[in-house]
Amino acid sequence: MINKVILVGNVGMDPEVRTLESGVKVARVRLATTERLYNREKQESTEHTEWHTIVLWRNLADVTDKYVRKGSQLYIEGRLRTREWTDQQGAKRYSVEILADDMKLLGRRTDNPAAATNSSSSASFTPPQTGSASDYSARANRPAAVPEVPVDDDPDDLPF
Repeated sequence: MINKVILVGNVGMDPEVRTLESGVKVARVRLATTERLYNREKQESTEHTEWHTIVLWRNLADVTDKYVRKGSQLYIEGRLRTREWTDQQGAKRYSVEILADDMKLLGRRTDNPAAATNSSSSASFTPPQTGSASDYSARANRPAAVPEVPVDDDPDDLPF
């Protein structure tokens, strides 16, 4: 059986990073992916933006905490997970998350909003550079702007 997700998108808000009582770090990121569809008959294009909740553990959470900010462009590989919980009214609710196994920061260092805030720190991690964000946007014909983040409807979003 295979459960694999690959996403390239823009971070819509600064990551939420927590440290559990055990000392393990976990981060939560909202990532937007946008598809542009062109209708030849109407000669117009439409966009569809999908929002994904990415959960990163341990070392990936450390890297997220140091280098990822709103506007960062990320490459994510991971697995889909459906989480079930009971809301305040007693109804069962579900949410789908991506548990990240790998993350790459895309774009140049100057494109990374966190680069300025971390340039004076002595971090041992050097973010991988897999090509510029503008190169990717040009190939995919996608705008670099980050759409507005929708409000997450999960009030008991554990561990957050």
